[in-house]
Amino acid sequence: MASRDTKIIEWEDMDKRKFYGFGVMISMGIRAAIYPTILIKTKLQVQRHDTYYKGTWDALKKILRYEGVRGFYRGFMVNAFTVFSGQCYITTYELMRTRFKHMSNTTRSFIAGGTASLVAQTITVPCDVVSQLLMMQGQTQGSARITADGSALKRTSGVIRTIWVKEGMAGFYRGYLASLMSFIPNSALWWPFYHFYWQKMAAVTPDGVPLIMIQAVASPLAGMTSATLTNPMDIVRTRLQVTGGNSIITTFVTLMKEEGAKGLTKGLTARYLSAAPASFLLCLSYELLKRISLKGELIETRQW
Repeated sequence: MASRDTKIIEWEDMDKRKFYGFGVMISMGIRAAIYPTILIKTKLQVQRHDTYYKGTWDALKKILRYEGVRGFYRGFMVNAFTVFSGQCYITTYELMRTRFKHMSNTTRSFIAGGTASLVAQTITVPCDVVSQLLMMQGQTQGSARITADGSALKRTSGVIRTIWVKEGMAGFYRGYLASLMSFIPNSALWWPFYHFYWQKMAAVTPDGVPLIMIQAVASPLAGMTSATLTNPMDIVRTRLQVTGGNSIITTFVTLMKEEGAKGLTKGLTARYLSAAPASFLLCLSYELLKRISLKGELIETRQW
């Protein structure tokens, strides 16, 4: 079996107009597809013990029963603004890979992924704070539903106004440090694992199997690996952003005291259900986007 060409399409290989034009549309589609799993994960991570939901599937059934399909998209209007942070993320990632091109691919991916997440989270955290509070307005308890009246726009403006009056600008950056401590490692780990998995699999896969299919398998593996390693900090981040507080250590100690080591896995199934398809869609869309954006003179130099 001949050695498969696994050369990565780099930043300088792409037509940037195509890259950004198609990128925004693809990113919005992915966010809409995985948002329900993010909402369920948030509800599970915030609740104490199993107060409202007994697990991922119980939350899914109750939200659907009491709130309908719209209940899975509470706060999505605000969260959709993070599509711009997504473009900042991927731009930073690619530029950092170019900056450290003299290093190994694993090191480049680790540094670039972490730096890209730092930039993106600075833009994303205020949107997360607002959207997560809107998610919790749809909390169900038995047959009762904790919610707010009015249109989505009215509820959103009410949440923003409340945060501003009570806490000022600092309120929109609740859990910012915890977000960095959660998302930077997650991003820094995802890219090296992704490249590691698909390049190892490509080395032992027959040449007839399209490379994009191998990458599509490797991406959920990378997503679940990084999600598992960073889930405890993701729980702390979510609780700080939704319930307030300013201490990562206190929130972590409270979690351990109340629920023990099992508490560190809260929302992990929902996170898998989010991370695996998100990674799959990210891989397919990003790799296809890079191929679509590849400069004309380089098309024949890459294997699909």
